[in-house]
Amino acid sequence: MVNEPHSEDRGSGAATEPERADRPGLIRSIVHRLAGERLALPVEGRLASFAGATRWLNSEPLTPEGLRGRVVLVDFWTYTCVNWLRTLPYVRAWAARYADAGLTVVGVHTPEFGFERDIDNVIAQSRSLAVEYPVAVDNDYAVWRDFSNHFWPALYLADVDGRLRYHHFGEGEYAMAEMAIQQLLLEAGAEGIDQDLVMVEPRGLEVAADWQTLGSPETYLGYAQSTGFASADRARFDRAHDYTAAPQLPLNYWDLSGRWTVAQHAALLDQPGGRIAFEFHARDVNLVMGPVPGGGPIPFRVFLDGQVAGDAAGTDVAADGHGTVPDQRCYQLIRQRGPIAQRRFEIEFLDAGVEAYCFTFG
Repeated sequence: MVNEPHSEDRGSGAATEPERADRPGLIRSIVHRLAGERLALPVEGRLASFAGATRWLNSEPLTPEGLRGRVVLVDFWTYTCVNWLRTLPYVRAWAARYADAGLTVVGVHTPEFGFERDIDNVIAQSRSLAVEYPVAVDNDYAVWRDFSNHFWPALYLADVDGRLRYHHFGEGEYAMAEMAIQQLLLEAGAEGIDQDLVMVEPRGLEVAADWQTLGSPETYLGYAQSTGFASADRARFDRAHDYTAAPQLPLNYWDLSGRWTVAQHAALLDQPGGRIAFEFHARDVNLVMGPVPGGGPIPFRVFLDGQVAGDAAGTDVAADGHGTVPDQRCYQLIRQRGPIAQRRFEIEFLDAGVEAYCFTFG
């Protein structure tokens, strides 16, 4: 979840409203509401315009007026955001299950990183992630501003009259969101609504974080937002420098070795063999990275406490610790299967030309 202009990986991945006494408890929301019980869904405003979208995917341009008569779920996302990726299985399932009953899902892709403004990247990742519902491409942040939004992911739910009735920022609250969808559809006269909740089978980056063991925050490598840099050499901004790895790292600190340029947006590798090390405490290690524009796939190796990752390899890493970076996206590099403890992660790039943007954990 990101509060513009940077993100946080904490708690549930969201800054949520305090619990209200009139909301169903956790067990009841997971199992089912009591017969006749209704959620409190006050009017929170009006469905804002999508007129600022720079392009549409999977649909002709949509408007609040043209969507009257349908319940509308607006989902703000950007394709590298791990917090959004973990909500995606639910949004996909709702779009498929409730479309015929009167629900329209509108994704609003508002980019965080520069490469997420590239429409070819957005199209490719939308296809790869099976995002088949309408998407407003919001490269100028116009739709973001019209909704007064500040978060990735953010969900807004409007009734058939275009009134906003529910919102949620970040991960979680899936049962509550789905019950709100069902209630607004029933209010609109939909019939035959199955009020059981969807069951999803997330994989890879879509699997929820292990919040009980998550002890490392989202960490940017570009100097504009960087924290925790602990190389034996002070960072030299915007110029190539030969870095030497620190012999030891405190928890949640990272360093570079090899010839790198630390730029405002990312760390760029100038020669083969460069490494990034991170001392972390989490089940998963993810890294947003990609080849420089026009660059080819870049091979890498991943290590955990100095050893090949093995059975702790993430979905983008083979059992022997090898992988490649063919495009600009979020890569899952470590997913541990055993007890979680503080450990040292390292990635070595065998060719130059990678841009490393930020670590996230799960």
